[in-house]
Amino acid sequence: MEALSELCDLIAKNPAQFADKLAWICGRCPSAEALAPGSPRISRSQLNAVLAVAKFLSQCPNPGDQRPQSVVLEFIRSISSSFRRGFWPQSFPNDAIASFYVDFFRHVSKAAESSEDFAAEVADLIGEVTLSALTNAYDDSDEAPICRLLLIALSENFPPVSDTDAVKLVTLLLDKVPDSFPLPQNGAHSWSSSFQSSPASLNYFQANEHPSPGRKPMADDAASNGSSNGAAGIVAGAGGIVKQQVASFEEETVESLERQEIAFKLMGQILEKGSVDTKLLEQVRQVAKRQLQSSSAFLKIRKRDWTEHGQSLKARISVKLSAYRAAARLKIKCLTVLDYDVKTTKKLLLETLALMIDAAEACLLSVWRKLRICEELFSCLLSGVAHIAMTRGGQLLRVLLIRLKPLVLTTCAQADTWGNSQGVMFESVLKTSCEIIEFGWSKDRAPVDTFILGLATCIRVRNDYDEEGAKEKPTVPAVQLSVIKLLADLNVSVKKPEVVDMILPLFIESLEEGEASTPGLLRLSLLDAVARLASLGFDKSYRESVVLLTRSYLSKLSNVGSAENKTVPEETNTECVETLPAAFVLIARDLTESRLRSDYRHRLLSLCSDVGLAAESKSGRSGADFLGPLMPAIAEICSDFDPTVNVEPSLLKLFRNLWFYVALFGLAPPIQKNQNPAKPSSSPLSGEGSMSTIALQAVDGPYMWSMQWASAIQHIAQATPPLVVSSVKWLEDEFELNALHNPGSRRGSGNEKAATTQRSALSAALGGRVEAGAMSVKATYLLAVAFLEIIRFGSNGGILNGGPELTASRSAFNCVFEYLKTPNLAPAVLQCLKATVQRAFETAVSWLEDRISETGEEAEIRESALSVHASFLIRAMSQREEHVRDIAVNLLVQLRDKFPQILWNSSCVDSLLFSVNNDSSSSLVNDPACTAAIRSLYQKVVREWIIASLSYAPCTAQGLLQEKLCKPNTSEGAQPTTDVVSLLTEIRIGTGKNSWTGARPANIPAVMAAAAAASGENLNLTEAFSLEVLSTGVTSAAIKSKFAGEIAGMRRLYTSIGGFQSGAPTGFGLGAGLQRLRSGVYSQSLPSENDSFNALLLQKFVHLLQQFVNTSEKGGTVEKASFREACSQATALLLSNLAPGSKTNAEYFSQLLRLLCWCPAYICTPDAMETGVFVWTWLVSAAPQLGCLVLAELVDAWLWTIDTKRGLFASDVKYSGPAAKLRPQLSPGEPEALPEKDPVEQIMAHRLWVGFFIDRFEVVRHHSVEQTLLFGRMFQHTTRLPWNFSRHPVATGTFFTLMLLGLRFCSCQSQGNLQEFKMGLQLLEDRIYRASLGWFAYEPEWYDSRSNNFAQSEAQSVSAFVQFLNEHIDVVPSHAKGQGRENGGSLVEGTDQHHPVWGFTENYIAGRQKRKHLLLMLCQNEADRLEVWAHPTNSKDYTPRPKISSDKWIEHARTAFAVDPLIALSLASRFPTNSSLKTEMTQLVQSHILELRSIPEALTYFVTPKAVDENSVLLQQLPHWAACSITKALEFLTPAYKGHPRVMAYVLRVLESYPPERVTFFMPQLVQALRYDDDRLVEGYLLRAAHRSDIFAHILIWHLQGETCEPEGAKEADVQKTKEFLELLPKVRERIIDIFTPTALDVFKREFDFFDKVTSISGVLFPLPKEERRAGIRRELEKIEVPGDDLYLPTAPSKLVKGIQVDSGIPLQSAAKVPIMITFNVVDRDGDPNDIKPQACIFKVGDDCRQDVLALQVISLLRDIFQAVGLNLYVFPYGVLPTGPERGIIEVVPNTRSRSQMGETNDGGLYEIFQQDYGAVGSPSFEAARENFLISSAGYAVASLLLQPKDRHNGNLLFDKCVFLTSYFLLPETPSGVGRLVHIDFGFILETSPGGNMRFESAHFKLSHEMTQLLDPSGAMKSDIWFHFVGLCVKGYLAARRYMDGIINTVLMMLDSGLPCFSRGDPIGNLRKRFHPEMNEREAANFMIHVCTDAYNKWTTAGYDLIQYLQQGIEK
Repeated sequence: MEALSELCDLIAKNPAQFADKLAWICGRCPSAEALAPGSPRISRSQLNAVLAVAKFLSQCPNPGDQRPQSVVLEFIRSISSSFRRGFWPQSFPNDAIASFYVDFFRHVSKAAESSEDFAAEVADLIGEVTLSALTNAYDDSDEAPICRLLLIALSENFPPVSDTDAVKLVTLLLDKVPDSFPLPQNGAHSWSSSFQSSPASLNYFQANEHPSPGRKPMADDAASNGSSNGAAGIVAGAGGIVKQQVASFEEETVESLERQEIAFKLMGQILEKGSVDTKLLEQVRQVAKRQLQSSSAFLKIRKRDWTEHGQSLKARISVKLSAYRAAARLKIKCLTVLDYDVKTTKKLLLETLALMIDAAEACLLSVWRKLRICEELFSCLLSGVAHIAMTRGGQLLRVLLIRLKPLVLTTCAQADTWGNSQGVMFESVLKTSCEIIEFGWSKDRAPVDTFILGLATCIRVRNDYDEEGAKEKPTVPAVQLSVIKLLADLNVSVKKPEVVDMILPLFIESLEEGEASTPGLLRLSLLDAVARLASLGFDKSYRESVVLLTRSYLSKLSNVGSAENKTVPEETNTECVETLPAAFVLIARDLTESRLRSDYRHRLLSLCSDVGLAAESKSGRSGADFLGPLMPAIAEICSDFDPTVNVEPSLLKLFRNLWFYVALFGLAPPIQKNQNPAKPSSSPLSGEGSMSTIALQAVDGPYMWSMQWASAIQHIAQATPPLVVSSVKWLEDEFELNALHNPGSRRGSGNEKAATTQRSALSAALGGRVEAGAMSVKATYLLAVAFLEIIRFGSNGGILNGGPELTASRSAFNCVFEYLKTPNLAPAVLQCLKATVQRAFETAVSWLEDRISETGEEAEIRESALSVHASFLIRAMSQREEHVRDIAVNLLVQLRDKFPQILWNSSCVDSLLFSVNNDSSSSLVNDPACTAAIRSLYQKVVREWIIASLSYAPCTAQGLLQEKLCKPNTSEGAQPTTDVVSLLTEIRIGTGKNSWTGARPANIPAVMAAAAAASGENLNLTEAFSLEVLSTGVTSAAIKSKFAGEIAGMRRLYTSIGGFQSGAPTGFGLGAGLQRLRSGVYSQSLPSENDSFNALLLQKFVHLLQQFVNTSEKGGTVEKASFREACSQATALLLSNLAPGSKTNAEYFSQLLRLLCWCPAYICTPDAMETGVFVWTWLVSAAPQLGCLVLAELVDAWLWTIDTKRGLFASDVKYSGPAAKLRPQLSPGEPEALPEKDPVEQIMAHRLWVGFFIDRFEVVRHHSVEQTLLFGRMFQHTTRLPWNFSRHPVATGTFFTLMLLGLRFCSCQSQGNLQEFKMGLQLLEDRIYRASLGWFAYEPEWYDSRSNNFAQSEAQSVSAFVQFLNEHIDVVPSHAKGQGRENGGSLVEGTDQHHPVWGFTENYIAGRQKRKHLLLMLCQNEADRLEVWAHPTNSKDYTPRPKISSDKWIEHARTAFAVDPLIALSLASRFPTNSSLKTEMTQLVQSHILELRSIPEALTYFVTPKAVDENSVLLQQLPHWAACSITKALEFLTPAYKGHPRVMAYVLRVLESYPPERVTFFMPQLVQALRYDDDRLVEGYLLRAAHRSDIFAHILIWHLQGETCEPEGAKEADVQKTKEFLELLPKVRERIIDIFTPTALDVFKREFDFFDKVTSISGVLFPLPKEERRAGIRRELEKIEVPGDDLYLPTAPSKLVKGIQVDSGIPLQSAAKVPIMITFNVVDRDGDPNDIKPQACIFKVGDDCRQDVLALQVISLLRDIFQAVGLNLYVFPYGVLPTGPERGIIEVVPNTRSRSQMGETNDGGLYEIFQQDYGAVGSPSFEAARENFLISSAGYAVASLLLQPKDRHNGNLLFDKCVFLTSYFLLPETPSGVGRLVHIDFGFILETSPGGNMRFESAHFKLSHEMTQLLDPSGAMKSDIWFHFVGLCVKGYLAARRYMDGIINTVLMMLDSGLPCFSRGDPIGNLRKRFHPEMNEREAANFMIHVCTDAYNKWTTAGYDLIQYLQQGIEK
């Protein structure tokens, strides 16, 4: 129902817009058929719908759509059907039915009031419904209960009714009411008809009446005591009559009474909504009259006269009184409707007045007067009396007041005088009296005056107190006390000075008659009443009252505690300590006129001085008892006093005296926290001063410290002006202060002793900072100053009283610095004042620190106080006095260090930039030296301030500076001083050296990147940058002003043209707290006519930003400039709508704010996030009140990126970078499709985001608990398990920056504002450590972003994390050290627990330290790795890490394994040669093997040759193990594993789990595996794979055909094995062919026949002379046709052969063979069939190509690695395929020429050739060619190092010569490929070399002189180009090392292949050595640097080129 109700509220605001929703609700209502008798039950949802429609009509009675009215009217028609129980839903109780009726008719009545048409239709229906209900309500039918419920609902809200129906209904109702009621007999006329009752008959004060809470009703009292007074006598004397009345009343059943009440209510409602004839109306009046006449007799019946008792009697009484109340209301209604002549009307009014007064008196004296219904009846009767009084122009006013007076006095006599409230009846009398007096004051004042004076004279009635004085204490009649209160309340209510002047003299006269004749309680009441009259602020009464009260206070003090009068009455104590002080407070609180408040302030302060002097003269008394009660009044009257304005000397002296007494009497709260409370002192007074005291050391005895007084003293301190005296009056003022000791008093000559005491107290108050012994004269004054200022700063944080705005002038420093400005101060005095300032400052700091955990408004108060103090101290730097400036700067620095948030406080920055020197006095202008000193100091402070703010939060600092620089464009018109401009010009921030030192958040690269984004500059955030704060700030300020101007311009245009109909829906649902957010961002307010413009524009921007989001979600590109402009304009609009008075559409406001926060997260690109950081910074800087909302939205958006796995949280494998791209060849797992969006882009976006979060955290951590806890929410979700971060290496820096932020957040547990969250923060810290360790659960990867700055920033990010860990490595949680539990339990108490994060822990503290040390070691290693990657050539600064002991390695392994076995396995991969680690890991894996089945990396530790030899049981786990990479599987196929069945089964399962196309690359290795395939398992796999893939089958057959060589020099066993192997190959080939399908067989035959024909051309050419061979090729090619469109190049299955270029055949040179080169026309298999390209191939016969295949396999793996890592290295693994015995096909590297060929046409070296071909040095084309040469040379340098290819003469080096070569890194069809180097011909690799393996070429790679000319222009290995080359070589080498095992395993499988490269030495061992796995990254980098240096122009390289030139004629 609530949802439907809210929906209706929404629809009612805009019914046209939500017409469909309204129709939907109407459709849910029951139809006419469903409401017909006999229909099924209606449902609850249908009832709710009807009720919702009725509510809608009550809010929108004329909706235009008639369906809602039709629904309601149809339901009213069917109400008669609802009397059946079967109409309602099942189990629908009567309470629910009643509630439905009440709500329904309430809505219908309200709707009818607003719509005449609807009211008319309802009126036609409601009469019949009501008649039906009345007819059936009280019979015995089943419908009766529901009918009664309907009548009850109608009695509360009756809809309009027609006159005809009204008559019928009233007639029927009269029949339901009895014709007669029990009436009083005999003496009853005194209650009902007699109008002249005497006031004395009510006996409202008797001498024997005792006012007490337990007082009985007067009727019972009279009966029990045999009294013969008034009404009680009537009751007592007519016992028989009473019994008859009781019997008559008891004949009425409770049901009939209820029926009467409903009837009276219904008649009243019908008379209001309809009209009836006069006769019928007279009948109604008579019925109501008879009912009221019976009420008096009913009410005076005593309880014991009833035969019923208990709850049944109480229920009867309540129902009867309810009926009387309804009758009273009906009677009044009849009077308003009847229209008689004047005489008749007056008679009726008098009659009704008598009835109501009698009934009211009966209520007062009834035994049931405490019942709530009786009180309500009394209030109803008095309301009727007031109504009669104001009828007919007040004709009955005199008569009424005569009759009202005794009623009022009776009420006063009955009032409960002991409570805070006299009861409901008293309040009703007061209200009625006030209404009548207010009315009569202008109509007929004389009877009003008589009435008031008649009441007032009551308090002057006296009894003979003297007679009883000797016997017992006189009592005060309750009526007197109540009348006093009544008169006081009446005066307060009417607020007329004439009434006050009438009453006050009587009060004063009563008070001045003396205590002997005025009882204590009466006097206290009179004093309170006098104070209330004074508080009204009428001049005469105020002065008389205040004089009386002050005189009374002093007179009481003169008698209290004197030696002559030891007995003090309790009332005297109450008067002195409670009543009079409360009266003073009341006057101070209620006085509003400033003149009177000023006078009253002066009077109270004078009274304090008089009281202090009086207290000084008392012996044995504490002055606190006398002065303390006055403190609340002083605080109240000073609450609006501004102490910074000019104060009159007389008032200043009074304040000074007050503070002297405060110090002297110990009224101040303790100002030293180390003071210990002593025993409370005794006192004869029982007031505030002695009830809750803590005795502490004061000047004159113990502290009498009351919480109430202390609070008042603190408030007084806020209003006290500085107690500054002029230097010439020091002596005079001191004499005056000494005079306060009253030399003539009991002190006598003790002033010197008192002065000594004062000096001691002064020294103690100042914390012993000064020696006060020398203060001979001024100690009194200084003591008062010290107490005042210390208390002032401890109260409200040191904020003075003043206006609503908090400015620097409100700081208490404004007062305390006044003392320092006094000229010619003595050094001792100055020292004491300085100590006071410091002590006051410490108090303020303590106050602020105590409130650090406050939130909401309390936090705002704290921050406002901090801002005010800082702003004042900033302004104080321009004071003339040097010592004042020094103190101001010192305190400002302390404040800034304690509370860093002021660095970014807007008002503080305002003061810093604009206020200093702007308000300098004219005296400074004439003092150049002082001006220069101030300027120098100012520059120093401003520079330190800005640098500090930038070093902690550069985004916010820049945003704030930009806002301040925008000020000249606003109405403020302030301008930064030239000093500020010059300082800002000098300050720079960037990725290089900054203006600050030490570890600061701004040193974190992500923060600096966010700062660059916040600056507004268009920078490449991955490159180095340096920003000048001023220039960028001015630029961004101008941009922001431009956008703000655009919005303002559009608004003005819209206003000028009068707006237009936008058709946009108006918003609804104002968001919570929006009005609170509208504070002064801009000073001007928006006119109301702009509201529609705001809503329209907000809506437009919401839609625009949503379009950007939609574009991104659909995969489109969001244009940076347009997105930035839209966001900036939206931000400007948002800020403009925060102006006060703006009625912004909150829905669109909140949507726009949310979109501004969410759009960058949705788009998730660096450009979008850069814009996001810019606008977020703009928002929180321009409108700090939005900070919490913005951060909350950003945290929600952050969590959304976690849930949607974006950027840093893209945990899917396809986003993991190199590891995903190298699947499954080098990494385990199924190959994944490349992601649609670049993960690096999204991670870089998260990097900026994290930087902004760190910035915001530094700003809010110290002052906003709410925003700080938002970070807790963010990390709670971020660090949840399972680990959900991206594994991409580019995320390293971002991840550890995020973890650093998390740890910094957790370190806040030591802050006061998060103390209560210690346990939660500790648990969160554990989760962060767990997440940090989780990063190391995967083997380390590399990634190159092509930006040295980004690589450096990654290293810095991890180093920053390492630094934090180092600083906190040995920190143990405070709660972990103890044994107690905190907040219900401890995570670390005891041992052997289950931790929420770490699981089972034997010892939490020890385990915590082990995990932290493990994490630190891993992070240091990661930082070292990244540092090497960032600076690969920086070999000089390397310092080895300290060695780790074996025991420590074992501890690390066990700790890592306990957290996550993956971490331990990754740890071992980082240190692959550490034997202790490897041994421990082997034991851990083997002992937990069942837990590791899903981890392929664990195979190494139990699948070993040794385990195979021993047939270890561990191998039984292999069937369940996760698949490893292909290269790892290949290792298990080597002979070392002996073809173990379980191992082989696992390998084959791995191979079969991957697509055959992925395994094809390793076909040579699989063919070699057949050598050891004794169980024919490998053969089986090959056959199955061949069946799955035709291409796999073809490649396999070619490799089988090419495998015909036997190894030279092999052992006999090996020869036999090889023979068996060679015999097996044809068989396998045949088996493959046998499984071909017919289609596959056809393709196979055509493919193989075609290329066999092409290859056989070489044999045809062999007999031909050389000059005829080319023509012979052409002839043979013409004979060959391409048999189909599905043939492909064997070396490149993705290229389909479309034809042969018959003219392309070229015979190549060879000693005994005729290789030929032929060019084919090919197209891409999946590309455009019309895009035909040439592809040349060499067909060799008589050469074994298998070694080239192996070399190119390694080069291909290196290429894949380089590409995956993102390295800009180029290698070209051209295709080679052996197709038969010593036959093969080799792809020609397209568009290249050999270096030898280049030398044939050019005599110069490469340097000259490049200039000739590509332009002059420095030209773009030359530098592009040089760069291509460099990246290819570096790529082949790494490949050459590993493969060791020899015979590197210039004929085997190719260079790109044209523009049409494509590569992975470069777009096709561009000239970017020219100049690249390609190595060919790998006939000599590994251990072989030309010349009988003489290894003449000793360099690891060729780097001849002509190459160094291009790579090193300096010629001395010092140029940037050379370092770039070496850096790429190092990175390529490091990247290759990561996949060392895969590369080695690829080569290892070919060991027995018989290839020449394996014919000598230890090729595999040496290959492994060249990887240097024992080296760390820096050592490996240094090795590669040495390799490059060694190869640089090595003589053996040049010598080999010379030999080749001389022997072969190959150009060198």
